[in-house]
Amino acid sequence: MDEIKTIVNDIKKGQIHPIYFLMGDEPYYIDSLTKYIENNVLQEEEKGFNQVVLYGRDVDIDEVVSQAKRYPMMAERQVVIVREAHHLSRQMDRFQSYAEQPQPTTVLVFAYKGKTLDKRKKVFKAVKKNGVILETKKLYENQIPDWIRRVLKGSGYQIDPKAAEMLVEFLGNDLGRISNELDKLKGVIDKTEMITPEHIETNIGISKDFNNFELKSAIAERNVLKAGRIIRYFAQNPSDNPVLLSVALLHSFFSQVLAYQGLPNHNDKYEVAKAIGVRGVYPLRDISTAARNYPMKKVSAIISVLREIDAKSKGVGVYQLPPGDLYKELMFKIMY
Repeated sequence: MDEIKTIVNDIKKGQIHPIYFLMGDEPYYIDSLTKYIENNVLQEEEKGFNQVVLYGRDVDIDEVVSQAKRYPMMAERQVVIVREAHHLSRQMDRFQSYAEQPQPTTVLVFAYKGKTLDKRKKVFKAVKKNGVILETKKLYENQIPDWIRRVLKGSGYQIDPKAAEMLVEFLGNDLGRISNELDKLKGVIDKTEMITPEHIETNIGISKDFNNFELKSAIAERNVLKAGRIIRYFAQNPSDNPVLLSVALLHSFFSQVLAYQGLPNHNDKYEVAKAIGVRGVYPLRDISTAARNYPMKKVSAIISVLREIDAKSKGVGVYQLPPGDLYKELMFKIMY
């Protein structure tokens, strides 16, 4: 997020605010900035007396304010971090008076995950006037491959597009988990090497041949043999390959295919990618292949089939069928 870069750069320049209110749906950004402040605002020898971590479930807002009003000991400032601050959501109106006149020698950080302050309230306006408010939002899965590439590029690494897609398929949009796995890869792969699907398979345990990414490609190509091998593998390992995940990915994929088919032309790949809601042009390879192999009417029918299989996998209208049977029905109705 550009806002985080700005906040970090300001801290590096010594432009430190008395309140940092980090809120919203993406805990990765909240945790990352909290950790940066925790590690970098005070010198190591200052932290013993001047850095305090509180937990919202264990304190009330008055205790937070009382701690924030204290003066630092043998240091220019103190840092007070309130983790799990969302537990204080019903008390935040009582924070208004402090937010209007914050202690200038205190850096007070709220890690307010999963919630946001009401922008209409006076407490929000007071915090915004005298501190920093960062609102984080979850990335969509189609934004994650670009995020992975940017994070790795910042550390001097490159990743194959297919390898990035494999990570997203396996880990979804959980940036924390993805970041941890990227750290593992950076620990064993030299910067001179591009991170490949083979690296993902070896170091993270995601099969480069039997995964939803390969299933999607096989279906796009109408490669019945390859798709059949993958669904047999899925049926034998149902806990690692839930039907719901495959159905959700294929539903998103064929929705993009349908949108692609509805465009008047496909000359400018970047405009096409933007129009159908994919990040970068790499995903267009499978999308354009599927658009050639499945007429628009068939694609519409496939989307209906995917909704039907989704309902069946949840036991709606029928006894819950084994994953292998659901995968076979799904493949038959898509490919024939």
